[in-house]
Amino acid sequence: MIWRKEDLLNPELSNMYQATEKKPLEIYMFVDPLCPECWALEPLIKKLQIEYGKYFSIRHILSGRLATLNMGRKKKYDSIAELWEKTASRTGMSCDGNLWFENPVSSPYLASIAVKSAELQGRRKGIQFLRKLQEVLFLEKQNVSNFDVLKSCARSIGLDIEEFITDIHSETAAKAFQCDLKITAEMDVQEIPTLVFFNSNVEDEGIKITGYYPYEVYVQILEEMLAVKPEACTPPPLEAFLKHYKTVASKEVAVVYNMTIQQAEKELKKLLLKQKVELLPAKYGMFWRYNEV
Repeated sequence: MIWRKEDLLNPELSNMYQATEKKPLEIYMFVDPLCPECWALEPLIKKLQIEYGKYFSIRHILSGRLATLNMGRKKKYDSIAELWEKTASRTGMSCDGNLWFENPVSSPYLASIAVKSAELQGRRKGIQFLRKLQEVLFLEKQNVSNFDVLKSCARSIGLDIEEFITDIHSETAAKAFQCDLKITAEMDVQEIPTLVFFNSNVEDEGIKITGYYPYEVYVQILEEMLAVKPEACTPPPLEAFLKHYKTVASKEVAVVYNMTIQQAEKELKKLLLKQKVELLPAKYGMFWRYNEV
């Protein structure tokens, strides 16, 4: 489907979404912190950024699709838990549906506002906070609408806590989230995750792709948008990868390094023996956390 980036934002809101990096392409990635399919897309996004990141920047747009859940209905919990379990078993990115019976998220809206609050301290911090939020939600079964949990996430990625607390109650964070919702509506994003690829010319058409596709599809879109065949960068040494991302799944390592899960875990266990990483318990698959010296 075709869209033009110049149609997305009015002048009042556009200053929030000016790119900080001048790259040939920009990808709008529509996500929701509570969406297991967005979580499952993480391995492919990491691979795309590592191999072709010099050609594009990513802008996360919070869709708010899960913020309107009727959180008081057990039937709704049942359906969400079932979706989480199916997604985890299919993709290898663990998410434990028991959260919805043991420690359900009471305010998805607050989780999204927290992400926008973190983003006010820099786009990179916003991305790190979103990832940390997903980890404590899907792996640790924590209620990410609990203010103490949000502060813990902020502290773990090095945010200024006082500023984060101020921003989470501010009109600025609320306005930033409303801007995301406006973009979501204007682009008629009905499902998440959705990626929209734009080039640097705002008058040119973008390409929208919804859902989860093989990696080669995303590379093909990059080639079409760039009009040249992009050169793939070689992934860094595994320990450097872990040091950068802190916590990763076996599935993420396997995808990035073109390994089987068994091959990835064999390499990760070598680092475990050297005490470079620690193994994290998960309902599906394995996760690994880098040990900072």
